[in-house]
Amino acid sequence: MSTKTLARITKPGTPHFVGDGFRVHNFIPGSSTMQEMDPFIMLDYNSKYTFAPSEIPRGVGVHPHKGFETVTIAYKGKVEHGDSTGSGGVIHEGDVQWMTAAGGILHKEFHEKEWSKKGGEFQMVQLWVNLPAAHKHDQPGYQNLRNADMARVSLPGNSGEVEVIAGEFNGRKGSAKTFSPVHLFNAKLKKGAKTEFSFPKDYTTAILMIEGSSKVNDAETVPQDHFAMFRRDGETFAVEALEDTVVLILSGEQLKEPIAAHGPFVMNTREELVQAFDDFNKGKFGFLED
Repeated sequence: MSTKTLARITKPGTPHFVGDGFRVHNFIPGSSTMQEMDPFIMLDYNSKYTFAPSEIPRGVGVHPHKGFETVTIAYKGKVEHGDSTGSGGVIHEGDVQWMTAAGGILHKEFHEKEWSKKGGEFQMVQLWVNLPAAHKHDQPGYQNLRNADMARVSLPGNSGEVEVIAGEFNGRKGSAKTFSPVHLFNAKLKKGAKTEFSFPKDYTTAILMIEGSSKVNDAETVPQDHFAMFRRDGETFAVEALEDTVVLILSGEQLKEPIAAHGPFVMNTREELVQAFDDFNKGKFGFLED
């Protein structure tokens, strides 16, 4: 198999707040467009940030989504979620929340109440995964993926492990149910560890350096908090940890469908966007108390 090479390495831009609880760097769209990163249409990264104690939890109040899935990965801190389907719960460190907005949902996200009172270091990723046109009007859904239940692959020589959130690595399958082929891993590598990943040539593939720094294909160094996108020119690439490292690895099959996006809605046509706003304004996404 041929080598997949890096197209570019993007440093984190100036952060901005989403609500008052998420201080994020935006990588998709940004350095990469939604079309270029298909099926990944947004990536917000809350790099390590210390929040002061607060009796009133910080976060984002009730807001709508339609047409895609939100994937929230907790590295530091705790988040409490609630939505108009009645689903909800606390995302602890290492956990993943996979919410399918599909035909329309209201949800809210806040720092977990007791964590908020103490404050502390906070680090999260929120990734939006587009839905195929055939599933944009499905019923909403919710997957709570606990870290303790995740599939894991131990690397040779006790050099680390790969947590499989979605897709498959070395024969181990993640428990997340997806509507199109998506691979999502946390590679936790000890200094000097080197491991290889392989995905179909035409898949959209990228990495986010959550902790530490790594060398890709014995060539380019990707520093902490940087995002790196691969070309569609091969299948395999190698990551070597220059220090103890956590790397978020994402790869997915392109949907190759039109994208019409505005705010919290991602559809295929402008007419569908107009309908989404109309449905929201008519209360068709249900009810959720702020």
